[in-house]
Amino acid sequence: MGFTRDELASFAGRSVDDLIGPACKLLFVGINPGLWTAATGAHFARPGNRFYPALFRAGITRTLIDASEGMSAADRDHLLERGIGITNVVERASAKASDLSADELREGGRRLVRTVERVCPNVVAIAGITAYRTAFGQRAAQAGRQESRLGDAANTQVWVVPNPSGLNAHETVDSLAAAYSAAARAAGISLF
Repeated sequence: MGFTRDELASFAGRSVDDLIGPACKLLFVGINPGLWTAATGAHFARPGNRFYPALFRAGITRTLIDASEGMSAADRDHLLERGIGITNVVERASAKASDLSADELREGGRRLVRTVERVCPNVVAIAGITAYRTAFGQRAAQAGRQESRLGDAANTQVWVVPNPSGLNAHETVDSLAAAYSAAARAAGISLF
């Protein structure tokens, strides 16, 4: 599957449904859907995105998921059975996360709090330190486990993990896998 630049641009502003099951233990949170994600309806779908390779390398998934043409039912079921959920801070798809305003991130943070209060995962892993700092007013936050909580979800740990985008060039699949596996272990996910 391939898209022209104009085809991808036509997906700007769209949203992608959350992937959250009834037994969500670990909720990964992207900044916002990219245009490829909006086009396919699958989170982290852009070819070259390192999210699924990092999940596999971390032992979170049994197999390497390829969502570049959309999420297969088997892969979706595997994630849900493992207690893995995926959502975004901001619902609006854009070409780059830098297209988002600080107000959008703060509003998305409020929406995420409501989602976390409803779902009550063991861990929320927000993929992107800058987005986390802006969305939640935590200007001095560092990567890793946070002391702060989201809303009334007192038993949900908040982690900030690296964004898997290829634009985050100083991260590798191995460094992403290390961060993701730490959050998964904290969430009670057994690793393969």
